Amino acid sequence: MARSHAHAHGHDHPPHGRPSPGRVPLADRVRRARHRAAHVLAPHHHDAADKVDPAMEASREGMRTLWWSLAVLGVTSLVQGAVAAVSGSVALFGDAVHNGADALTAVPLGIAFLLGRRAANRRYTYGYGRAEDLAGVAIVLTVAASSALAAYQAVERLLSPRPLDHPWAVAAAALVGFAGNEGVARYRVRTGRRIGSAALVADGLHARTDGFTSLAVLFGAAGTALGWPAADPVVGLLITVAILLVLRDAAREVFRRLMDSVDPELVDGATRALRAVEGVREVGQVRMRWVGHALRAEVDIVVDAELSVVRAHERAVAAEHALLHAVPRLVAATVHIDHTTPGAGADAAVADPHAALAHHLTA
Repeated sequence: MARSHAHAHGHDHPPHGRPSPGRVPLADRVRRARHRAAHVLAPHHHDAADKVDPAMEASREGMRTLWWSLAVLGVTSLVQGAVAAVSGSVALFGDAVHNGADALTAVPLGIAFLLGRRAANRRYTYGYGRAEDLAGVAIVLTVAASSALAAYQAVERLLSPRPLDHPWAVAAAALVGFAGNEGVARYRVRTGRRIGSAALVADGLHARTDGFTSLAVLFGAAGTALGWPAADPVVGLLITVAILLVLRDAAREVFRRLMDSVDPELVDGATRALRAVEGVREVGQVRMRWVGHALRAEVDIVVDAELSVVRAHERAVAAEHALLHAVPRLVAATVHIDHTTPGAGADAAVADPHAALAHHLTA
């Protein structure tokens, strides 16, 4: 049997001819009327133009979050840096450097969001959403550099001890660091999950951990005030370890995104939605990938061999429609149609429809 790509890709393709109303079965007409009525009550659209605006709005929301984060963490870092210079606290210095680096991660993410607004073209046919994943790599490298600097300062202070001045100012600056990071973390995570940005969520979780490392500076100040001068650089080393743990998690998340990893629950949900579509006899491969903070899917479904091309295409459109409702952040799906064995009934086993392609497949 023939390989049929009756793809329903956001309805970007020109409309095909439709059978006259007199030839459409009554049950199908009733189903369509019910569907149109539902759309009047809760209208929605899936054409290409309607998908651009939500994507643009997601980028704008991401940009607002980034600039707000840059401002808050920038001020936090400056306050901590000033107190660290006066007090000589290496733990506070490490926290200030890390907060400053965290603020600067807004730059690659901002560039990525701006690039993501550009329309797809003949060279970048899927658009520029992958720039967000590259921004994730830049963030990981920034975190790694800040951890190296913090570790160097802490070790240097352990080898060459110096007294800590104004421990109460150091404690106050530590609280400022915690408050700034926690506020930024909540905002980033909330926005990242809403717009589907893994990089922004990872950056928010990173900021949350930074808030707790800021609190650790309190222990260094308290230990120094109680007569243990090594408390401050020891806390500085502990902060470095905490940064490295964040680095591990962030690197793992970025790696997964670069390798087209998705939550298996999304695949399971898509499979369930496809099986519920009328006329779909079986579901084959279901593949998804993130492009920026939008999902794209490629799925295989099996329909009756007796269907006309027009009717089979209607099943493909219905399948894509079900996916768009069932999978959050999905913007397009390509639906590949296979068919049951001709003349053997709807429940017959499906023969291999792609035997002519077998010699092109690698083991």
